[in-house]
Amino acid sequence: MKKLMTGNEAIARGAYEAGVKYASAYPGTPSTEILENVALYKDDIVAEWATNEKVALEAVIGGSMAGARTLASMKHVGVNVAADPLFTFAYTGVNGGMVLITADEPGMHSSQNEQDNRNYAKFAKIALMEPSTSQEAKDMLKVAFEVSEKYDTPVLYRVTTRLCHSKGIVECNDREEVGIRDYIKNPQKNLTVPAHARVRRVAVEERMKALETFSNNTDLNYYEINDTKVGVVSSGMCHVFAKEVFGDEASYMKLGFTNPLPIEKIKEFASKVDKIYVIEENDAFIEEQLKANGIDCIGKDVLPTSGEMTPDVLRESIFGKTNDVIEFNEELVVPRPPGLCAGCPHRGFFYELGKRKNTMITGDIGCYTLGFAAPFNAMDTVVCMGASLSSGHGAQKVFNMKEDNKMRVVGVLGDSTFFHTGINSLLDVVYNNGNSISVILDNRITGMTGHQENPGSGYTLQGEPTNEVDMEALVKACGVKHVRTIDPNNLKEVKETLNWAYELDEASVIITRWPCVLKSLSKQDIEEFNNPFKTKCEVEAESCIGCKLCMKVGCPAISFNKETMLSSIDKNQCVGCMTCAQVCPKQAISNKSLSKGVN
Repeated sequence: MKKLMTGNEAIARGAYEAGVKYASAYPGTPSTEILENVALYKDDIVAEWATNEKVALEAVIGGSMAGARTLASMKHVGVNVAADPLFTFAYTGVNGGMVLITADEPGMHSSQNEQDNRNYAKFAKIALMEPSTSQEAKDMLKVAFEVSEKYDTPVLYRVTTRLCHSKGIVECNDREEVGIRDYIKNPQKNLTVPAHARVRRVAVEERMKALETFSNNTDLNYYEINDTKVGVVSSGMCHVFAKEVFGDEASYMKLGFTNPLPIEKIKEFASKVDKIYVIEENDAFIEEQLKANGIDCIGKDVLPTSGEMTPDVLRESIFGKTNDVIEFNEELVVPRPPGLCAGCPHRGFFYELGKRKNTMITGDIGCYTLGFAAPFNAMDTVVCMGASLSSGHGAQKVFNMKEDNKMRVVGVLGDSTFFHTGINSLLDVVYNNGNSISVILDNRITGMTGHQENPGSGYTLQGEPTNEVDMEALVKACGVKHVRTIDPNNLKEVKETLNWAYELDEASVIITRWPCVLKSLSKQDIEEFNNPFKTKCEVEAESCIGCKLCMKVGCPAISFNKETMLSSIDKNQCVGCMTCAQVCPKQAISNKSLSKGVN
């Protein structure tokens, strides 16, 4: 059976065919769809969203120790969160096979940094594999589990954005049922007190020697001899990019198993070609090792050290030219920066917060990060998941050291991010007698990555009803005395609540609670929020004075006509949140019910 699949879909199929029993992840582009597709095999695989990547990896480590084949997936920065258990699990080894998928993002399409997670495999001393196509993404994953169990190692499975989201034809096979191995108590292997870990440290080095032999003999690493004037050594999507550029005018060393590198096989390839290019995205991971082993090659001295190594980049870097492109008048292209959706519940909050003087706003990772942009200008920093509250606490502590301090710090993060690592940050604020203001934007879902469930949504990944965390009760349990839950679409309530928080000299939390406008509403949502998104706003032309104040709420449904000097609202986008109506000085904006014929 053949199917057209993205790399992420193919990885999920590979997990199914390999007999995986348990999988866990935290959503993050470009990895999100991996677990979403694994979850579709609910008769064979238990798939769960974890609260963060560290928890996801720890859960699958437990499943592996218990004897099942397990899988964790996350984006590249997620591995930073999961690094603590990863490095220790490298010492203990596996029972059932365990694969950790890292979805790296050269070019930072939707990430706060660019990092090459192949370094984690070298650092942790574990096996590393890199597929290049959707077919390989499926097939090599099955081999990864075999390698994991044979060599008693976690396997890091590196993919990148282009592989995750591009599509290819995949030959699918039946599931291979792999039984759950017996669990045998073995503290000397699995309980990493220093006395045990010292012994395991030696075992890790012995494992790396065995993996090096495997790397030099496996068909995952092979070369293809064509024209011998140029040889290309590459892995992952770079192999596909290189073949598009060089075609048959070069020979290729294709690396699928990249830690340890097959140095002997690469030396053999090098002896057959005149010149070698090492093409890899981000770090000189392969290049440095080749040069350290006396293999002369060209790499980052010619190629960029950041971004994607797309065919155009390779042509420009190596040949000094690109393919011909269609010329156009760039002045006619209208810039379309990303913005909050029409009806986004974050709009009203950022509209009011952005007007505050003497305020530092520490932000976080989510679609609400767009609060930094005009017209809100309501975010000053973003570091990593959960950092808004803790960095905000530190900033407020420093501001408080100044005489006659007037600066207030407001830390802002979403509900899923709060569950991810924000709880620990809030505990730090409370424990250390902080007085910063913490805001949790509860839009009832994990919005930025495509509406994944979380502990506050009431459902699991595989659609089962579950215990919904009471956000306000959780915040109070952390020790916060001053907590308010508000409707962010009510500008008066938002303003009054911010005034209340600014006057306090103790830690406070504001929870803005309203569902994401794109969310598939549950019965509970419909009841709690009185059947939202069932009205449309419209501008009464005779009352509009052209003041443009409605444009300051940054809603994409609102436009201003310079000829008529009037505002108008696109009813195809509007959902009747009424934020714009509240800022209109002439009450020129009203809303109509959909039941009254508004389309």
